[in-house]
Amino acid sequence: MAVNDTAGGGRGANEGMNEGGNGGANGSANAAASARAHARRPRDVWPWPAASLLGSLGPRAREHLLQLGARARYPADRVLMREDEHSTFVLLLLDGVVKVTGRTHDHRDALLAVRMGGDLVGELAVVDGQPRSATVTTCGPVVARMATRGAFLDCVRRHPEVAQAVDESIVAKLRAATAHRVDFTGCDAATRLARVLHQIAMTYGERVGQGAVIRWPITQPELATLSGAAEPTVHKALRRLRETGVVSTGYRTVRIEDLAHLSRIAFA
Repeated sequence: MAVNDTAGGGRGANEGMNEGGNGGANGSANAAASARAHARRPRDVWPWPAASLLGSLGPRAREHLLQLGARARYPADRVLMREDEHSTFVLLLLDGVVKVTGRTHDHRDALLAVRMGGDLVGELAVVDGQPRSATVTTCGPVVARMATRGAFLDCVRRHPEVAQAVDESIVAKLRAATAHRVDFTGCDAATRLARVLHQIAMTYGERVGQGAVIRWPITQPELATLSGAAEPTVHKALRRLRETGVVSTGYRTVRIEDLAHLSRIAFA
């Protein structure tokens, strides 16, 4: 269940409960409950990537967005938005990672993108009023602010810097999708897998020495979808990367041991 700073209801991303809980019957009990609630609340600022929406904004414009809606915490594997549903909110991710998937004609879930703290999700349906184009699921604990369509659009109208940043964020996503298709033209499956891992590590990985750690679960079927290859082919290519010491895998993590080596494989 999501835990909101303010009371909420409904299902999916709308499920919530008062984060602070109820205080006691007297002033001291109320003060103690308030202190405990404050200690449990997520902090207001995270180290958002400069390329993310929140990371790209100045302090004042960022604050306009951070005042929208209610803040909520979601557990791993929670569906926040579902493809084809009619819902009217956006989620401003503060911390954590979500995956964006779409349903294929043969009823498989295809991984389309990943988003992390600092990113905005759900904005397309809010802008055009159409059904959701994809499903958004948490890859681990996530903290986000949920804003209604009206509040979000009003913020964009009243604050040109926010509107510009949102537009640039949408364009960046479209450019990334186009580049993904172009880059894969004529590449074999092993090269495509290396490029996918390199892009994820550089965008969402935690740098460690000469490598990076991707601290959220990504399955081989999802890697196959992103690489445009059959799952057995990706399995073999991933095994070769492990055998050569370029990549290692653990529980819910992928570690790139040598980013420079992976880059040579991906772009040689």
